[in-house]
Amino acid sequence: MRRIVWLILLFTAAVVAATLLGSNDGLVTLYWHGWRTDLSLNLFVILLVGGCVLGVAAVQAATVLFSLPRRASEWRASQKERAAQAAFRDALAEYFSARYGRARKAAQRALLLQSEAPGLQGDGDFRLLAQLLAAGSLHRLQDRPQRDLVLAQALQSPRKPGSPQPADDAARMLAAEWALDDRDAQRALEMLAALPPGAARRTQALRLKLQAARLDRQPLEALHMARLLANHQAFSSVVAQGLLRSLAGEALDSVYDVQQLRRLWAQFDAADKRDAQVTARAAQRAVQLQAHDEARQWLRPFWERLSELSREDREVIALAFIEACPGIGPDWLPRLESAVQAFGHEPAVVAAVGQAFAEVGCWNKLQRHRACPARRGVAPGASWPRWRARRVWKRGPPIATARLQASTEIACYTVRLRAAVAQLDRVLGYEPRGRGFDSCQPHQ
Repeated sequence: MRRIVWLILLFTAAVVAATLLGSNDGLVTLYWHGWRTDLSLNLFVILLVGGCVLGVAAVQAATVLFSLPRRASEWRASQKERAAQAAFRDALAEYFSARYGRARKAAQRALLLQSEAPGLQGDGDFRLLAQLLAAGSLHRLQDRPQRDLVLAQALQSPRKPGSPQPADDAARMLAAEWALDDRDAQRALEMLAALPPGAARRTQALRLKLQAARLDRQPLEALHMARLLANHQAFSSVVAQGLLRSLAGEALDSVYDVQQLRRLWAQFDAADKRDAQVTARAAQRAVQLQAHDEARQWLRPFWERLSELSREDREVIALAFIEACPGIGPDWLPRLESAVQAFGHEPAVVAAVGQAFAEVGCWNKLQRHRACPARRGVAPGASWPRWRARRVWKRGPPIATARLQASTEIACYTVRLRAAVAQLDRVLGYEPRGRGFDSCQPHQ
């Protein structure tokens, strides 16, 4: 198709030339110092066009000839720039290959070639990234003085004002990460505080803040960072819940008087206050600080909705309530009655209700609820911990004390007897096939 188009154009040019140049009636006469030259019009046009073409070609040739030194300089600069880029890529490859000594040398070679390449001398990002590669290699090599020197040079490198600098954010985040590796929480927090607001809300920045706060023993700040990360879905739900509970526990353990505990509880997020594990931990800390009323006040909403809690959460709330029982008033009796009626088969709830009845002095109710587990099909000693029975024995009348002591001793004796039988079966090589001693058969 292309050849056909060119053939058509050639025919068209031939027709036009024949039409225009077919008649040779024109004459061109040139006079120069007494000389006269006569030329046909067609020849004059051809010579004029040829002269113009030769002139343009001569001008271009002269331009190319005189630009040879400049082009040679540009070629040398481009070669140096390519060499610097190649050295930078080599530094990246060596760094990710865990050959940090070679990566450092390649990064230094890239910086040296950049200083010799005019096209890269004003590229601050290239210089900063190469310095970060060198500093990262020195960090891996445990050469902290040289690493800090290179990092300081990278942070103080001249930058264009007003332009976005993502490489600067990368440098500060890396500096914070290296400070955390050195267990220097203050420096890490300083580097993170220097980040712009947009970069400070990134997930990696929040992770680093969380680690720095935990390292600097700031559990409340770490709890806030963990809450933000959980909202950003940086953790799975199970991991986030465990981390938040752990940090809340650390924050509660860091207070040493009731006023601090109240201020800390007011600073907790609403989601933390709705967590049974966190509330139970706060109540136990309040009991340790002799603030039993405060502990019961925090546990009251959970006792009013025990049916909405899981069995594990009910157990934690009940155990915390046992510690907060001293000084309990009769206004708790309706809640305790409804709790033991709904969850009388759970040992922790029964133990908490029993401790509360013993604290109030309701020994008749205590004896009645003490017998509930056996009627419900639960082992007698399973729902009444021995240490809790001992505490009630010291506070109750002699008859109740004797009954509780007898039932608890019987339960403990039953458990020990079963353990002894199991140990004897293992020693003699018998394997239980069902219930009772007749079903035990020796191993084949």
